[in-house]
Amino acid sequence: MLPVLSAEEMRRLDRRAIDTLGIPGAALMENAGRGAVPHIIRLLPRGGRGARVVVVCGKGGNGGDGFVVARHLKQRGARVAVWLAARPEEITGDAAGKLAALRRAGLRPVVIADERALAESLGDADVVVDALLGTGTQGAPRGTTAAAITAINASQRSVVALDIPSALPADGGPPPGPAVHADVTTTFAAFKRGLVTGPGLDWAGRVVVVDIGIPDAEVRRGITTFLLEASDVATHVPRRPHHAHKGIYGRLLIVAGSVGKTGAAALAARAAMRSGAGLVTVATAASQQPIVATLVLEAMTEPVPETAARSIALKAREALDELAEARDAAVVGPGLGLDAETQTLARELAHDLRRPLVLDADALTALAGHLDTLRGAPAPRCLTPHPGELARMLGRSVADVERDRIEMARTFATTYGVYLVLKGAGTVIADPDGHVSINPTGNPGMASGGTGDVLTGILGALFARGLEPRAAAQTGVYLHGLAGDLAAARVGEEALIASDVITALADAFASLRPRTV
Repeated sequence: MLPVLSAEEMRRLDRRAIDTLGIPGAALMENAGRGAVPHIIRLLPRGGRGARVVVVCGKGGNGGDGFVVARHLKQRGARVAVWLAARPEEITGDAAGKLAALRRAGLRPVVIADERALAESLGDADVVVDALLGTGTQGAPRGTTAAAITAINASQRSVVALDIPSALPADGGPPPGPAVHADVTTTFAAFKRGLVTGPGLDWAGRVVVVDIGIPDAEVRRGITTFLLEASDVATHVPRRPHHAHKGIYGRLLIVAGSVGKTGAAALAARAAMRSGAGLVTVATAASQQPIVATLVLEAMTEPVPETAARSIALKAREALDELAEARDAAVVGPGLGLDAETQTLARELAHDLRRPLVLDADALTALAGHLDTLRGAPAPRCLTPHPGELARMLGRSVADVERDRIEMARTFATTYGVYLVLKGAGTVIADPDGHVSINPTGNPGMASGGTGDVLTGILGALFARGLEPRAAAQTGVYLHGLAGDLAAARVGEEALIASDVITALADAFASLRPRTV
């Protein structure tokens, strides 16, 4: 797993590197700028020789990184223009030293006074380097800086951002004003939160981490937020022994479905079967059981008492308890329905069921206003809300959730003692102990009905297979997104549907295992 830092964590890391490790700030700045150059060169014709690069710099440390980049690009033979969004005398500290070195290399920055001249320069560039604002910036940009950001975006040139796209909040959430849209972000020392989850993904482009000379152990010290890698989940799905049988791969109960929502139950069941569960049983409203049985041939079905609304009735509780006792894990929620009696049932199961339990969809709605139901559960609970569902459970707005996805998920998980999977771009997986992991797989094509039910089925299968809860949550989310990526490569994002993700699960599992000769 790769560390993901907040702006404050990055500030403290810089300070430790300077004060404790004895690495001069100027050396960190030099390493940052020099390390970004190869990633810029890759975008330039002729290996950079003779290519036109425009570097737009602010007055702080990010501008200092830009001065280093400009100097090294000139040394590589590029034709470099440097623009300043501040007067030279406003530049102080290490950045001032790098500005002096830039001048000694024969480059004379131009202060932005004429926005038309800047626009013309940007329009002639092969690549634009954004070095205006770094991770410490808060609030909307103003004046010349805002104008420069607007000009960069209007140039329609390839843009490389240094550390973070200017004016994008480092800790997540949408920018409060104009922000640079980057094609590549070369971030320093470690990923920043706003680059890997939520709205920032639309501004950051491809993100690469540049080593600036701080030891990895120091970068990771005290960090509790990480980005998942394939190697983190590959060991959780080992090859099956030759003597394997269905009984050792877990028995899963799925409590789901109501009139008009049998598809959700079927998708969850199919996904669970594709995720290696040995036996899957769908308990659903009696009138809907024949439909579910027709949709999923490999799963067993159990008709249980239903309400007048043809959803599962509260008096099904005893039957569900008996079914759960014979299973290794359970899922409650897909297509369950919003009947008051059914919602009461969902809350009781969330509190009482003595098996690991994945709660999704209508079961999450049942918890709104009743979150204390989750406290003291006899087995692990994993909740899989999208931002709207989490906002509803917390009585907050979706904007509140999206503004700080990581801390919202972490606080919920630690407060209620659950594993929380906050879906969306860069799905956040939070544990009861405060550990957070962020998923890098998945694509916008998965924003369609039923893909959440697929994720729920995958997670249920992995819990039933006996994976430790954190491993089950991480592996399920990663595989779900990877299957979505493989499916999108085949059918495209626009045409992608939930069944495509289920079909691609086979290749997703296979891709995690090393090839044998």
